[in-house]
Amino acid sequence: MAAINYDNQGDAISREVSRDALALIDAGGNGAERTYTYGDIMRLSGAVARGLHKRGLRRGERVAILSANRAEFLITFLGIMQAGLVAVPANYKLPAETVAYVIDDCDARLVIGDDVRLALAPGGVSKISFDSGFAELLDEGPFAPLEMRPEEPAMFLYTSGSTGRPKGVVLSHHSHLWAISQRMRRPVPFGQRVLVAAPLYHMNGLAMCQTTLSHGDTIVLLPQFTTRGYVEAAARHRVAFLTSVPTMIAMMLRERELLASNDLSAVEAVRMGSAPITQALIDQVRGVFPKAAISNGYGTTEAGPVVFGPHPKGIPQPELSTGYPHPEVQLRLVRDGREVEDEGALEMKCDALMTHYHKLPEVTAKAMTADGYYRTSDVFRRDDNGFFYFVGRVDDMFVCGGENIYPGEVEKMLERHPDIHQAAVIAVPDDLKGHKPIAFVVKAPGTQLDEQTVKTYALANAPAYQHPRRVLFVDEMPLAGTNKIDKRALATQIPTGGDI
Repeated sequence: MAAINYDNQGDAISREVSRDALALIDAGGNGAERTYTYGDIMRLSGAVARGLHKRGLRRGERVAILSANRAEFLITFLGIMQAGLVAVPANYKLPAETVAYVIDDCDARLVIGDDVRLALAPGGVSKISFDSGFAELLDEGPFAPLEMRPEEPAMFLYTSGSTGRPKGVVLSHHSHLWAISQRMRRPVPFGQRVLVAAPLYHMNGLAMCQTTLSHGDTIVLLPQFTTRGYVEAAARHRVAFLTSVPTMIAMMLRERELLASNDLSAVEAVRMGSAPITQALIDQVRGVFPKAAISNGYGTTEAGPVVFGPHPKGIPQPELSTGYPHPEVQLRLVRDGREVEDEGALEMKCDALMTHYHKLPEVTAKAMTADGYYRTSDVFRRDDNGFFYFVGRVDDMFVCGGENIYPGEVEKMLERHPDIHQAAVIAVPDDLKGHKPIAFVVKAPGTQLDEQTVKTYALANAPAYQHPRRVLFVDEMPLAGTNKIDKRALATQIPTGGDI
């Protein structure tokens, strides 16, 4: 049953599988492994909805979730929407002041979460803990999810706030029901297992869980990403589908002994998204998962996870490409205020578009064009066959001596060196050039590498202006709350004074 046949996003749970079919393996959300059938998910999410109504919450009011990944998170998320309320998964890794801002900005009537993260919520809002009071919220019994109008809000997802305060992206019931309906299921038996370790307050993990439940498959949910936990869960549960941020996969691939001691032969597909990937990373993934299909995903919180797909003429997709425009998505590239064919900022229009930013009409107007396209602020290149390639963020681009530099392009070049496992490039101010690039590098295991070797390689393989003026070696890249490389944390490691 296609998810678009539902009108309530919280009800987009497959009816094509038995109620006894396995829906969710919570791999440690409360310290122990627990399993839930499709019948359990329907019963418990309905009990959440009934309990919220019993507390007097009214249609359209907001309920925030402040928790690490666990079964109760997903069940509550679905139940909130079934009740006609609006779910607000909040990023608990933001500073406490920012978390409090999100709870206040969305006008949350209630915050539900685990004991540790609930402490971040402001004092004036009602709270329910998964660890103590959750059973009292549940009101089991028959429940029919409310019929929702397509434009009614289902959830707010707050942007990470990398520049200024986070913005509340208002997503309607129709938006993600449409997105779920467009994500085609691979032709395999029901019950394939999908490993999710990305935080559920982020589009990557949340949309994958929604899609998996609508497809009749099984989520293996980790409370958070750790390299050992990820690899061992994939092996123990015979996971077929890995969904991840590229940084997570890169960290996993460094652990050669761990990979060798775990049987990952069940993996049939690896999907990486939310950040750029490199050819070196693809080659390493193929070495570990020789039978797996490897895909490079792209999406935005504001416009959903469905953007690209296969070429209509069957032309094979280049590995670094994000794909060919999805037939139900309109895309265009814009440079200097006009549409271009080769490279520019991506603008898109589809049914998954947000309705607006919460309480930010001027920001909403700036993000949307007069003819209804969302300005992604991501720069893409299009090749002669119509395939798209991510180049970098408009905001990340900096000018060095009159030349435009996108850090992602420099990182891809550096990671082609066999001794470089990961690279992250940051711009630093320069009196002469305006800005200049420096690189943080994680060496491949068992290799010897020095700064001059990296610089020489860069000068030989890219325009001279792109070469990093300094190379700083780190044991591993710090991760932000979305499991992407935290470049703000790296910037604090830049030596002060001296010649940078």
